Amino acid sequence: MNIYRVGWLAKLLALITMGFLMLPLAAVIPVSFTGKRYLSMPEGDWSLRHYIALFNSSEWIGSIMNSAIVAISAALLATLLSTAFVIAVWYRNNQWTRWLIGLCMLPLIVPPVVSAMVLYFMTTNVSHIAPSLGYDSLPGVILAHTLLIVPFGVINMLVAISRVDRRIELAARNLGAGLWQTTWMVLLPNLRLSMLTTFLLCFILSWEEIAVTLFITSWEVITLPRQIWSGLRDNVDPVVAAISTLLIILTLTLLFLRMAIQGWRAGQQHP
Repeated sequence: MNIYRVGWLAKLLALITMGFLMLPLAAVIPVSFTGKRYLSMPEGDWSLRHYIALFNSSEWIGSIMNSAIVAISAALLATLLSTAFVIAVWYRNNQWTRWLIGLCMLPLIVPPVVSAMVLYFMTTNVSHIAPSLGYDSLPGVILAHTLLIVPFGVINMLVAISRVDRRIELAARNLGAGLWQTTWMVLLPNLRLSMLTTFLLCFILSWEEIAVTLFITSWEVITLPRQIWSGLRDNVDPVVAAISTLLIILTLTLLFLRMAIQGWRAGQQHP
């Protein structure tokens, strides 16, 4: 007898909660097919005019490209920094490492508006020294996003490295491997899947970041969240519903792809 079996009431509550959370997302899809110039449900005829406007708009395509560049770059930097920090902490493992971890977690307790203001003053001051790294520049946005998402990457990597058996390091050292050989040939192969999940987590956090981006950009760098915010704030452009629908489809596709890969791997391990 399985004492952990979920009852029908718990399943029903889970379905109701899921429906409550997903219903607003489902409402976005028909709105994107409206033939009117403002957000509304389609009345009779369904139109693709807003999808056509999306792909023909240099502003929307440019914002998507900017978001992709910023998110990929920031996620790569955050993953590398998080991995290096966690490996150093794992090797040293003394009383000072706790203080270092706490110092790294400080951005998580700071309100987003405060972080945005601090990064605004930082980028404006950097602009006087290196304009290409300062306010309203693509490298400046990448740097700001990296500073924001590194703590999340550190948390994910700390959980991953805590599962690594220290005896494999001792075994590698006993066999004559140096520090770099142990790191590259023993430790990192055990962390590569966690590094991938850290990259994906940081990518998502950077992709949807809006508060800081509003503070540190003006007209030169327009990311997708900022473009959506402008579309809703200025004229309630229905193209926002179109891009939201495409993002929902992309998210569901990646989710089902991940489930399919996990099922395939399970089948390979237990034929």
